[in-house]
Amino acid sequence: MRLTTMTQVTVDGVVQGNGGASEEDRRNGFVRGGWALGRGDAETDALINRTYRRADAFLFGRRTYELFAGSWGSWTAQDVPGWEPVWRALNTAPKYVASTTLTDPEWAETTLLSGDVAAAVRELKARPGGELQVHGSGTLVRLLLEHDLVDEMTLIVVPVVLGQGTRLFPETGPDLALDLVESRVDSRGVTTQLYRPAGRPTYPPVEATSR
Repeated sequence: MRLTTMTQVTVDGVVQGNGGASEEDRRNGFVRGGWALGRGDAETDALINRTYRRADAFLFGRRTYELFAGSWGSWTAQDVPGWEPVWRALNTAPKYVASTTLTDPEWAETTLLSGDVAAAVRELKARPGGELQVHGSGTLVRLLLEHDLVDEMTLIVVPVVLGQGTRLFPETGPDLALDLVESRVDSRGVTTQLYRPAGRPTYPPVEATSR
């Protein structure tokens, strides 16, 4: 299976609390949740629906899994008009959650990955299938990128600067080159960028200091 990620992010790189200000979203004093709600236009919504429809399985970090299980896992199709493809995919496809603290996931079709996550994901990718999708799950996305396990990465960039919150990439970390495959901007200024990891970047040589 190909491993793809889709992440909503602000211009300053924040991924925390995109869908609302739940208690989980308030960790570390965060108070600006819900910044992505209603920001995209109909074309962006349709793209998200199509993406979920392609999924053969989903992979989550613990925080995102618990947020999704408490929302998408408890709603009915009638609760989410316009988002039925997302609801249907999440409630029927196999789900894998990487966690060392979650012990008894209750959402149907969930398998817990509690050991070596990178090794477990390599095994999943080796299975027959089309697309293993990761949504949200910023910490997990960073780990997968560090282990060269991501085949494609989609960033949905909302035109807002939050000035606080957990960011997708830390201030220091491994470097990564990306090939831009596709880019579009919707009528409300939300951009969607599709990247493929391309190894490590190259840098110009540092000129010797003249003496």
